[in-house]
Amino acid sequence: MANPKIVIYCEGHEEMAERLRVMNCPGDIIAPHNVKELEVVIPAAEIIFGWRIPPHLYAQASHLKWVQSMGAGVDDLVSNPHLSPSVVVTRIVGQFGPAIAEFVFSELLAHVRHIDRLRQQQNEHRWQPFPVESLEGRHFGIAGLGSIGRDLVRKAKAFDMTVLGLSRTPRRNVVDHWFSASQWQEFVGTLDYLVVTLPSTPETRHVVDSQVFSHMKSDAIVVNVGRGDVINQEHLTAALLMHQIRGAVLDVFETEPLPADDILWELPNVRVSPHIAGPSLDEKTAQFFLNNVRKYLDHKPLVGLVNREQHY
Repeated sequence: MANPKIVIYCEGHEEMAERLRVMNCPGDIIAPHNVKELEVVIPAAEIIFGWRIPPHLYAQASHLKWVQSMGAGVDDLVSNPHLSPSVVVTRIVGQFGPAIAEFVFSELLAHVRHIDRLRQQQNEHRWQPFPVESLEGRHFGIAGLGSIGRDLVRKAKAFDMTVLGLSRTPRRNVVDHWFSASQWQEFVGTLDYLVVTLPSTPETRHVVDSQVFSHMKSDAIVVNVGRGDVINQEHLTAALLMHQIRGAVLDVFETEPLPADDILWELPNVRVSPHIAGPSLDEKTAQFFLNNVRKYLDHKPLVGLVNREQHY
């Protein structure tokens, strides 16, 4: 326990191990470069700090006690039959909200101020004034009022929007109007923007479906920065094609990468983003993990502890 073996693995985060060593992270840090090397070292791991590790490899982790995800999403871990129920799972919390809120409002501002049209006119050297819209007074709905949702609330209030929220846990003091998870139809009825930040759980899978879209205004816009399978992508595509809703901003999808032949790439009322709304910043992520390692060694409660039955 005093010197736990820590395996760090995530494609694109090759410098994370060295960063933690420089930060004097306790433990024996092992950083395999590829899956073959990971297969060799994972049986000795007491702690794993990683992202999207091949699920079957956890069956070989016979000494594993704790997995720290490098992101906020843990659906691949909690649904993994190869991961022992005794293994503690934690996720990064409190880091992604500001970046995701910036992403959402950059898209909404681009929409109401018609930035694409302005750029096109500039490219054509064409001076043509036109009316623009405003976020002020718009109805802004957030499905999921965790840390990310609360950052979105603060940004929306700064733009003088009316904020509605839907969550499993009552958050009446956080938003102007709160709705329970059984009130989707009432929740979406007046929305100009629906922003989905929900985790992927058995209860939330495809919860945003044709029934939800049928109760939305025809000029409403859907933004998904949660998990891809929370929205029924087939139903969303149909709603967009039929102009049942005005448009969508999508950073997450049911299948990632989004297949090159998916029609969502082509629709003019859709903005496709490659799951970059809330980037993991190595320095902050490393510090979060380091703090948790110290808590682990001191037998203190870990931050970001996941309830594996609730999937978040």
